[in-house]
Amino acid sequence: MALLFVPFLLLLMLHWSNAQPSPGYYPSYRFRPLRGFYRGFNNLWGPEHQTVSGDQSSVTIWLDRNSGSGFKSIRPFRNGYFATSIKLQPGYTAGVITAFYLSNNQAHPGFHDEVDIEFLGTTPGKPYTLQTNVYVRGSGDGRIIGREMKFHLWFDPTAGFHNYAILWNPNEIIFFVDDIPIRRYPRKNAGSTFPLRPMWLYGSIWDASSWATEDGKYKADYRYQPFVARFTRFVVRGCTAFAPLRCLPVPSSWHGAGLSRRQYASMQWAQRYYLVYNYCKDPKRDHSLTPECWS
Repeated sequence: MALLFVPFLLLLMLHWSNAQPSPGYYPSYRFRPLRGFYRGFNNLWGPEHQTVSGDQSSVTIWLDRNSGSGFKSIRPFRNGYFATSIKLQPGYTAGVITAFYLSNNQAHPGFHDEVDIEFLGTTPGKPYTLQTNVYVRGSGDGRIIGREMKFHLWFDPTAGFHNYAILWNPNEIIFFVDDIPIRRYPRKNAGSTFPLRPMWLYGSIWDASSWATEDGKYKADYRYQPFVARFTRFVVRGCTAFAPLRCLPVPSSWHGAGLSRRQYASMQWAQRYYLVYNYCKDPKRDHSLTPECWS
């Protein structure tokens, strides 16, 4: 009887070690969502591929062989906490990108900054990949210098809505999934590797067949169209580009800046079990172009 109990105990211990931890701080619940989509956003492109619910609490965008769609915040921000809940499409979605991101590409074409949360479409039986990325002063233009960290998720993002967020202040960028910090990108120098110029908030769905799924091995297949992404519960809280200097950045923890011990432990858990790519550990990359990896 005791021998039979040992495997059960080992499985239970494995489950406990891999269980989602509590970060102890829940920024997605500290701030009230926008009262209406159009209070914070406008359509950017593909208006015929975008619908807003009657109460403006949610927006649906989709991609077919004719077009994708995108939306953009009305105001630019110099810091803030930006969150939304997203539900992705199941099945064959290879080549399709669903994105929630900050950028100033339209203000600084060819020399822009960008902070990305991107869902890379997949094939049946394989998980979505969540890609986080940071571009600084043109590193996303011409010769691309990405700072990608990619994750698989501990849940099915097609089964329901989950919260995804970017917190950006003058000292750090933190990416959250259901309030679990999965990545912290600190400012390590005067700004050559950190975005400091105001950015707008965007959401979009588009065809990135050339690279999105297994480096372009699988393309978007429009026999499965439309590819649909649903967004709701938008939280946009921060200092606009025009706010007075007394406007302070949103705190990232109970301490104000940085991560608490529980948040840091949660991030370690996410990276230990679900991180699948880290640009700083890629031997094929030229790390002289990403000095933050070794500084």
